[in-house]
Amino acid sequence: MNQAATDLLDVEADFSSEERETQMAVREFVDRRIRPNIAEWYADAHFPQEIISEMARLGLLGMHIQGYGCAGKSAVQYGIAMQELEAGDSGLRTFVSVQGSLAMSAIAKHGSEEQKQRYLPGMAAGEIIGCFGLTEPTAGSDPSTMATTAVREGDQWTLRGAKRWIGLASIAHVAVIWAKVLDESGHERVRGFLVPTDTPGFTATPIEQKLSMRASIQCDITLENVKLPSDAILPKNPGLRGPFSCLNEARYGIIWGALGAARDSFEAALAYSQQRVQFDKPLAAYQLSQAKLVNMALEIQKGQLLALRIGRLKDEGRLENHMISVGKLNNCRIAIDVCREARTMLGGNGVTLEYSPLRHSNNLESVRTYEGTDEVHSLILGQHLTGHSAFR
Repeated sequence: MNQAATDLLDVEADFSSEERETQMAVREFVDRRIRPNIAEWYADAHFPQEIISEMARLGLLGMHIQGYGCAGKSAVQYGIAMQELEAGDSGLRTFVSVQGSLAMSAIAKHGSEEQKQRYLPGMAAGEIIGCFGLTEPTAGSDPSTMATTAVREGDQWTLRGAKRWIGLASIAHVAVIWAKVLDESGHERVRGFLVPTDTPGFTATPIEQKLSMRASIQCDITLENVKLPSDAILPKNPGLRGPFSCLNEARYGIIWGALGAARDSFEAALAYSQQRVQFDKPLAAYQLSQAKLVNMALEIQKGQLLALRIGRLKDEGRLENHMISVGKLNNCRIAIDVCREARTMLGGNGVTLEYSPLRHSNNLESVRTYEGTDEVHSLILGQHLTGHSAFR
């Protein structure tokens, strides 16, 4: 496999043989199944469910979870896979994130053994699709203000409320829904529930007319007196720690994934600049073009070092929450800048789907927003540095 042009410091030489195998396998899948089709899928706002089974065979679903039919790979292997997948398209990487880092992680971290056995093997095989219902129409960055409730009535629960921007909800078989519950002392606590999507009162409606993430699915969910058995609740780790621990898994994948979109955009601009001739020489021969390419490559390389450092810390059990914010904030910020700059090198041709940078840039507007906006991660880091919370 050829060394990436952006790998100026030969960072990939530090990948183990298993990590390289993961990189090559996912890159081959992206080259074969995604690149030839992504422009059409994006233009048609089509999520290609036909590739789910192949993603499952590659071990991408719940890739970092141990047991239950999951691949049990390292954090770095998972990150590498997300980088290669997002070089194809952010929306398709998001499918893996919602299925594995959110829905499956919620069950693996907070579910009972019976719940794990019931759902995780089928989810790892791509036979059961999951979604993760936390965000609401009026509760995005501050999920503590969620309005969805779950009330215990005899031997069952009744859920009422609404969720928004929920990935995969219209094709999911099971939804992890977070709701407020009154505990035994009368205090509100956030708890998770496993909701089969064919339960009466559960409705998922795809959000249409999107300018971003067009090759993926995001939905509105309504919960109208949804009745669940008493054992539908996730028994472990009540409170907002539950969904936040899953969000951190998704945020970790984004640290790597965003770099895939940036790298693909850089490579498109580099190839185009070598071929496009203006004023009797290729664009790559001009100083301004070289300056743009150098600046993009430097930012991608720094982001790669950051991702690898965070991945190694995660594998060693030494990763702290604020470190995830460092990676998510920095790598999303630089990735969208790289994609925009790459687009400028393509001139008018860059606004077509023949080339990837503008598509990646549009997708990254969503990636930069979900799992914590720039502002939220800035305040997390600000609190870490100063000891003062600026959230309230």
